[in-house]
Amino acid sequence: MKRHVSIYFLILAGGLLAGCSNGDKPAVTVSAPKAPQIMPPFRFHKLIEVSPGQDYDVVSWGRGTTKTGAFAILHSDSAEAKFVTTTGDLTGTIVDVFNTDMDLDGNPEIIIQAKGIDTNNYVNIYAFEFTNGHAEKLDFPRLTQGQRRGYRGEDNFYVQDGKLFREFPLFDANAKPNGQKRQLEYGMYDNSFTVKQLSKDSANVKSTVIAEPKPAETKPKRVKHTEETRHKKKHHRHHGEE
Repeated sequence: MKRHVSIYFLILAGGLLAGCSNGDKPAVTVSAPKAPQIMPPFRFHKLIEVSPGQDYDVVSWGRGTTKTGAFAILHSDSAEAKFVTTTGDLTGTIVDVFNTDMDLDGNPEIIIQAKGIDTNNYVNIYAFEFTNGHAEKLDFPRLTQGQRRGYRGEDNFYVQDGKLFREFPLFDANAKPNGQKRQLEYGMYDNSFTVKQLSKDSANVKSTVIAEPKPAETKPKRVKHTEETRHKKKHHRHHGEE
């Protein structure tokens, strides 16, 4: 047995030497690191690093159904060795988590975007502001009647310059996209959301009815009087007749 093993290593070493003598480097296979697998009952995880030592792990979990569940925001304050958990009921599945400071008070806002489960709620937003380890729940504003015109979900949220933006395509009465998008900008004032519509779309433009052109007014034609008719009028005026 030892003899067979020795012969195997001699053959392998000879092959490597032959490859090196030919100037060919042995092929190296580099595999991309795999994302850590989330084990049930957990469904989602994202780490938000607000500042050194201030980390927020957002997770969701639940068994038996994907339509409902629960979420948790795990705040780790490494400097003070404090660890706080904020939990809540979850409807739908988490799509993404955002970190903002829209009111510039130094307290982070953790915003969870979840996909809704029906046509009445295409998206569910769970928002909290953290102050000295304490989490305050924030009410995210619903779309107004005007903002919902042509809305059928497919929301895209993103953070830019400290503000939260939302855009979604618009659909016509036949549930077909009309090629336009509505864009909203969210801010924060006194721990309440503010919202401003940035885009101008056809939903806010009243339909105009093109009226048929009116027929041109016709002026009465002037009758050219001949020499004979002028003579008769002059004769009638001379005798007092009209």
